Amino acid sequence: MSKYYLNLQLFAGEKTEKATPKRRQEARKKGQVLKSSEVNSALVLLAAFGIINTLLISMIERWENFSVRLWNNLILTDFSLENIVPVLSQVIYLVFSLLLPILLIIFVVAVAANLIQVGFLFSTEALTVKLSRINPLEGLKRIFSKKALVELAKATAKILLLAYVAYSTIKKQINSFSYLMDMEIKSIIGFLGEILFTIMWKVVLILIFLGLIDYLYQKYEYESSLKMSKQEIKDEYKNIEGDPLIKSRIREKQRQMAMHRMMQSVPEADVVITNPTHFAVAIKYDAKVMDAPVVIAKGKNLIALKIKEIAQDSGVVIVENKPLAQTLYHSVDINEQIPEHLFQAVAEVLAFVYRLKGKV
Repeated sequence: MSKYYLNLQLFAGEKTEKATPKRRQEARKKGQVLKSSEVNSALVLLAAFGIINTLLISMIERWENFSVRLWNNLILTDFSLENIVPVLSQVIYLVFSLLLPILLIIFVVAVAANLIQVGFLFSTEALTVKLSRINPLEGLKRIFSKKALVELAKATAKILLLAYVAYSTIKKQINSFSYLMDMEIKSIIGFLGEILFTIMWKVVLILIFLGLIDYLYQKYEYESSLKMSKQEIKDEYKNIEGDPLIKSRIREKQRQMAMHRMMQSVPEADVVITNPTHFAVAIKYDAKVMDAPVVIAKGKNLIALKIKEIAQDSGVVIVENKPLAQTLYHSVDINEQIPEHLFQAVAEVLAFVYRLKGKV
């Protein structure tokens, strides 16, 4: 029977994992964010069309009133440079006052659309000079890349849809165009304006729909571009948390330092309570500064033997009490006071030590 082996290392570099918060933050600093230009265009066009539709009647009335006054003034005024300049100034002021609300609304909506999608972001990455941008081969790759082809397809589809909307709307009114020759100028403008507004409303709705689709596509592309391999996640974890081997060595060094400090405090103990071979607990009590006796060192097996050795060399009394030594070792941490339920047992041991040393 033949055997087949699958080398899992071949898949180690595949980007199948979701991006980590750190990866997303780094991408944002580089200016790589989720954004759909189609959404911006749709919202800006919707705002522009909405404000024009709202203000159009008042804009036309202001223009008509101005035109009447201007015509009356021109009839009564000689055509000279001194007379024309004030008239042009009035025309410019009127046009500016009519367009200013529209431009302001468009500007606010454009900024708001970007802030909603991206938030406040300032990145100099796009301004960085990269030699790859002037490389002809890299330029050809960008032209024929998947992203460029998708953008071309989107633009083509948009043009075809908009052309169809305009064609279908005008086709429905094609028979009415023959009556325009018998209409007044104002009626003709109103008729053409109604057709134009119908087309514009349909265009806005289509662009909003296309913007929604484009946003979903851009989100998919954005998430795909940020995906990471398992190895990249491991490397990032190492960079953030540190190499596990180094961390292990640091913890070992910290344990050694803590052990060294604990052993240095053994000579200060009043008594060492032992098992006698498996456990050793060093206790210190100073009635002037302590509310209760404190465990200043403890250990098991080899550490217990080391504590007893230091105690013997330092003249610290060693008392054998198996149950008390085990209880203290398991229930009291180093530099922690003896719990209340062990006061009596520890007090008896300390009283014995004090009598032995002649302190009582």
